[in-house]
Amino acid sequence: MAATATSRRQDMDTEVLTPTKLGFRMPAEWEPQEAVWLSWPHKKASWPGLFRTIPATFAGYVAAISRYEMVRINCGAPLQERAKRLCTKAGAVMERVEFYDHPTNDAWCRDHGPIFVKHRKSGEVALTDWMHNAWGGKYPPFDLDNEIPPSVALALGMPRFEKSMVLEGGSIDVNGRGLLLTTEQCLLHPNRNPDLTRKEIEQALKDYLGVRRILWLGKGIVGDDTDGHIDDIARFFKPDGLITCVEKNRRSPNHKLFAANRERMLDFRTMQGKPIEVVELPIPKPVIIKGVQVPASYANFLIVNGAVLVPTFQQPRRDAEACSIIGSWFPGRDVVPIDCSALIWGLGTLHCLSQQQPA
Repeated sequence: MAATATSRRQDMDTEVLTPTKLGFRMPAEWEPQEAVWLSWPHKKASWPGLFRTIPATFAGYVAAISRYEMVRINCGAPLQERAKRLCTKAGAVMERVEFYDHPTNDAWCRDHGPIFVKHRKSGEVALTDWMHNAWGGKYPPFDLDNEIPPSVALALGMPRFEKSMVLEGGSIDVNGRGLLLTTEQCLLHPNRNPDLTRKEIEQALKDYLGVRRILWLGKGIVGDDTDGHIDDIARFFKPDGLITCVEKNRRSPNHKLFAANRERMLDFRTMQGKPIEVVELPIPKPVIIKGVQVPASYANFLIVNGAVLVPTFQQPRRDAEACSIIGSWFPGRDVVPIDCSALIWGLGTLHCLSQQQPA
């Protein structure tokens, strides 16, 4: 499908056939998936002082996903033998675990991996390849991470649409029906695309992800080094429904941030003009590691075929409450809690580490 292969030079070509013009859209996460992509953790600086436990914890995450669908892992060849041993020990269904010799700088596949799109009529799956600059240049180098989308496209023999705009998968969420949710703090931050206006950023999202309306929230959770990624504060759980994090403790700085976002949601509408249902999800009690408050959030769950994987933080009462609430939004799916009390020291958990490939 040569017509879908684009290059950075074509960004200036007014005749470029964008994914949207060709009939592609980004599916909602709850739609059928072929696989979940991950990138094997190896950068000790991402979990300073606590990295020793991370590979085994990550292997447990691989095992949980593999019980429901295929797991595809970007992992440089020198790391693969140990990674396979750990996944086997964790109980992964190894027939559903595939390793690809794709070296990375870091493990946050949601942000450096491809964002997949699917053709509305034929069902063909392609990928969009955006620029990655390690969250505004915070954590160089990031050259290997930037090569993951083209490597995945080559490995799968899949069409690739390349766009010279910085975009991280964790900064957006879609309902599959024309709406995209994001934050001003992240997408309008000058460390991403300082030469692009808000209107130009919106148009790029519409052109490449098949969305028609952008819903803007303000700021993200305290402690988030990504400048306000949406997947820690609010998510679609159905085409006309949003979850939003709430903090009842008025002394917490998150209280005002979340309340301001909740106020904006009152004006949100579907493409048909219907009000969007908004339901609330409490956040964990503050998680402090080495004196730092980390962005612990139950909203960083991952939806897979037949299940929802929910991050937990060794807070039995709140963890159970969050799993119960999230489970009520996804009837018919298993709720699988995964202890992220160490993973969160990397300032992200389950959703940040993963990227779904549509069926």
